[in-house]
Amino acid sequence: MKIIRTLLLALLAWTTVGATAAPREEKVVYHITDASRATTALNNIRNHLKAVPGVKIVVVTNGAGIDFLLEGAANANGNPYDATVQELVMHNNVQFDVCNNTLEARHIDKSRVIPEAKIVPSGVAEAAHLQFEGYAYLKP
Repeated sequence: MKIIRTLLLALLAWTTVGATAAPREEKVVYHITDASRATTALNNIRNHLKAVPGVKIVVVTNGAGIDFLLEGAANANGNPYDATVQELVMHNNVQFDVCNNTLEARHIDKSRVIPEAKIVPSGVAEAAHLQFEGYAYLKP
């Protein structure tokens, strides 16, 4: 009986400590490799921010996924992407990354990347690195 009581007290102490621990920061990487998915991804990010206002989001793009982060890019309805990207960056918890390897392979000048986006050496390496840093991986 004494052992059971001791175990129950230990379990109670353990669950109480867990219940009072600070919540973990939610961090997510959205990986976009096809710009045709950009509108869906941007809508998902807006919804994510509404549901979890403090979430930290990094959008990593490479391959054809970078196209919506280039000057003058617009969706199928002709709406420019840059306004939506600007709106999301203003949250201070959303960052957009463009793969430099893709820029070089496709001979795209860096000046064509919108100012709200950051150029990283490798999109896939950045997506992997963020996962090791505790970011959940989403591919819309």
